[in-house]
Amino acid sequence: MEKNLIELKNLTKTFKAYDSSFKTSKTHITATDDINLQIKKADSLGIVGESGSGKTTLANLITGILTPDSGKILYKNKDLLSSGEKVFREYRKNVQMIFQDPYSSLNPKLKIYSTLKDGIKRHITKDKKEIYSRCAELMEMVGLTEKHLNRYPHQFSGGQMQRISIARALSIEPELVVADEPVSSLDVSIQAQILNLLQKLRKESGKTLLLIAHDLAIVNFLCDEILVMYKGKALEYGKTSEVIKNPLHPYTKNLLEATTKKDIKKVVTETTGLCPYANRCKFFMDICRNELYKYQATETHYVLCNLYK
Repeated sequence: MEKNLIELKNLTKTFKAYDSSFKTSKTHITATDDINLQIKKADSLGIVGESGSGKTTLANLITGILTPDSGKILYKNKDLLSSGEKVFREYRKNVQMIFQDPYSSLNPKLKIYSTLKDGIKRHITKDKKEIYSRCAELMEMVGLTEKHLNRYPHQFSGGQMQRISIARALSIEPELVVADEPVSSLDVSIQAQILNLLQKLRKESGKTLLLIAHDLAIVNFLCDEILVMYKGKALEYGKTSEVIKNPLHPYTKNLLEATTKKDIKKVVTETTGLCPYANRCKFFMDICRNELYKYQATETHYVLCNLYK
């Protein structure tokens, strides 16, 4: 049986940047740059970085919302981009997303039962009693009740809406759940409840979890492994315990300090060298203009940084 659920090979995605005055193409922004990553079955992986680091673009590539410019996405060892419609349909069913803003991700005109039942009817069963039973079960699973199925989205609080978003993601029994900043739009008092719910559901269901976050504390709480991104590059990867206790890249260290100070900045677009962090790094060397060294600290922990060459 294959160990990796999904494997990314040299995945790259660029976007055109436009001149706001003349609507003409000005330059290209590399949102993900040559990403290599393995997502193992039943694991939880956190992708962390500041706003603009490329982590949400990577999530959208993994879920199939975006198509890469180059590279491969392997799903159970099959090349997703060249395997045909049947494999892609199976993939889309088995990879579901919890979006950052629950208000924009749920149709305001549909009752919650209608929101949940469509996917179940399409992928699980067409039996009406079984569909309703599954919907009621999902409500209980996320801390709501059967009576909530007959309500509209505007009748819920933000925390309740995100619980419904989680229920929808789980409704068709996916193998991988991608959570894109699932608590960033919620009140601080509600965030812990949603994080505890995600932790509980992951342990009970054995689902694979991919968490997108800017806060290392959240990743430390939920995830077994961590990938640190900056300007589209994967700068550091390892088991969460390794990276938190022994951060190697200066950017990772700054993220940890920022988490303590609650001071997460936006990515600076200018760059000085091949290393995307060069213009902000106090350890910048001439070699950083033209080289980027990969240092394998342990079997499960690596960093892209010339400090270790």
